[in-house]
Amino acid sequence: MDAAKFEEFKKQQLAIDESLYGLGEEESAFFKEQTGIQDDEELKKHLLQAQADAYAIYPYPCIRLFSFTKLKISRLFPYQQFLKLGKEREGAIFLDIGCCFGNDARKAIADGYPIQNVVASDLHQGFWDAGNKLFRTTSETFPVPFIAGDAFDAAHLAIVPPFTLTTPPTTARPDLKSLTSLNPLHGHVSAIHASALFHIFPEAEQLHLARAFAGLLSPEPGSMIFGQHAGLPENGFRASGFSGQTRFCHSPDSWRKMWQQIFAEVEAKVQVEVKLIKLEGDEVAKSVNGPGPDRDYWWIEWVVTRV
Repeated sequence: MDAAKFEEFKKQQLAIDESLYGLGEEESAFFKEQTGIQDDEELKKHLLQAQADAYAIYPYPCIRLFSFTKLKISRLFPYQQFLKLGKEREGAIFLDIGCCFGNDARKAIADGYPIQNVVASDLHQGFWDAGNKLFRTTSETFPVPFIAGDAFDAAHLAIVPPFTLTTPPTTARPDLKSLTSLNPLHGHVSAIHASALFHIFPEAEQLHLARAFAGLLSPEPGSMIFGQHAGLPENGFRASGFSGQTRFCHSPDSWRKMWQQIFAEVEAKVQVEVKLIKLEGDEVAKSVNGPGPDRDYWWIEWVVTRV
């Protein structure tokens, strides 16, 4: 694809495209239950408006592609492990970071994760507000604390070494409703979900995020960080179909080694499981990167578990 055609492609792809809308049976049932809207056309109109509201805040491709309707958290292979942790460990804090509308947190709660242990964070307050509009809730009817902030800002999330059973956090578990940053959560979070997040950033910033998340994680065995994002069979760079910029992608091997090294620095062990998934056919066209110059496209799904 030459430069002129590629620029035209980007212009076409970045526009809102209603044809990308489509709910499966499970998604339709979830949104009907959550919103109370039973008519398919009315629900479609409602979700299209939610998309437009969020896209006006920041035009992330995942918003344009209706990723918020795909219930992606429940399709990740560590999901049942995560739900089991939330149900069996008393007070197990779950942080959904890069949460956008909060759809993944809401799905987890619908599937039994205790709502009083859930907290969410993203860069923009407007995403969470749009989520309340989408799901027809308020801070009173859906009392999950949301903390707006930049994960690269130390005032919001400072990097600290991972805690261990021999060096546990010295602070008490915070009252989630009192949080104004993520820093009081250091060493207290049992589960962190981060999807479609790491691949936004260069390699060094991905390492920064990983170190920051590791410092939040409880040292108790079974505590976990999990998610999915763009990857490659061999770590390196690929071009984004939407931005045209090159983007660093980890391979399963480099992703595993990064996390193992972070925890090895404090002589802690983690189990890192990674699955590489190649998208096929229409999945590529509807992926976060779009069908750019690099035609093949992969996701990595992963979980880091304290042992």
